Amino acid sequence: MDDPYQRLAERLNTIPNGYPSTPEGLELEILRRIFTPEEAALAAQLKLTLETAGQVAERLGSDPGEMRALLKTMVRKGQIDARPLEKELGFRLMPFIVGIYEAQVGNLDGELAEIFERYYKQALGAALSMQPPIHRVVPIGASVKVDMEIRPYESVADLVAGAKAWGVLDCICRKQKSLLGQACGHPIDVCMGLSAMPNYFDHNPVIRAVSQEEAMNTLRRAAQAGLVHSLSNYQRGLWYICNCCTCSCGILRGISELGIANAVARSAFVNQVDTDLCQGCELCVDQCPFHALQMVDRLAQVEDGRCVGCGVCAAACPDGALALVRRPTAEAEVPMGSIKDWMIARATQRGVDLSTLL
Repeated sequence: MDDPYQRLAERLNTIPNGYPSTPEGLELEILRRIFTPEEAALAAQLKLTLETAGQVAERLGSDPGEMRALLKTMVRKGQIDARPLEKELGFRLMPFIVGIYEAQVGNLDGELAEIFERYYKQALGAALSMQPPIHRVVPIGASVKVDMEIRPYESVADLVAGAKAWGVLDCICRKQKSLLGQACGHPIDVCMGLSAMPNYFDHNPVIRAVSQEEAMNTLRRAAQAGLVHSLSNYQRGLWYICNCCTCSCGILRGISELGIANAVARSAFVNQVDTDLCQGCELCVDQCPFHALQMVDRLAQVEDGRCVGCGVCAAACPDGALALVRRPTAEAEVPMGSIKDWMIARATQRGVDLSTLL
């Protein structure tokens, strides 16, 4: 197999996130619009663990200087990831989702948006149905009952407070739908990046560096717009917060359009109605992105099996009649500790071999 795009597609599908193929090769067409043949050939040989340019060059029998220049170019183009590694940068392969695709938000045009939509409908359902899910829901803080304990990995406010650098970028999902003439009306500039390194986003070509206060304001703006907080499905090392809608988000559309009930992991909370406070206004029914509420005898009623514990409806209730409470222990979905734990579990479920990637 000497097609670098085919090699890269197969490499990306070996990553636990997945990158399924299609009969017409849409997965290859997408990669051709993002990578040159040289870039695709190199990406197909990178690992998920960090390596210096010198280590990559030695492993592949290349010139270290030329390798370093090419790797840095690929980082700027959002094709691979780079992180500090001792005294120099380390480079690694990223998943297609979440990773390469989202980093193309500055390059997305109508043609790529159309190709991706076809790819989404033909192939991505296979990746979204694999367990454990790529994303998990985190509740809007104001929606949780005041006497409920919230663990750090369950609070987006705590994640923002614990970071040292913050960034905001456009949501590629809503931009993609807008390019197709299907804009949903939700705000676009609310996706967020986090880092433990100060000034990490200062020179990023796609992510706008913001202050902690601006990051918190972005969270509030997203919540007020009825968006669902979601992030990686593990507890530690979290580096982004998505603010999603079921009309545009690639993962939440897995529920609303593809019918994959477990496309996203539910939060540890479920909605509860205070029947003494409920006025039967039906606003919560309209606000719930997952159609988990209905009116029975002019009172809101929660369908627990559909509720993902996002808190969008509770935050919108003018009478304070809705609040999130902890699910019973037997129903709670506790996220794994680290990304490595998640990758091993997902790779096991998919039957893929991680040995060449780590």
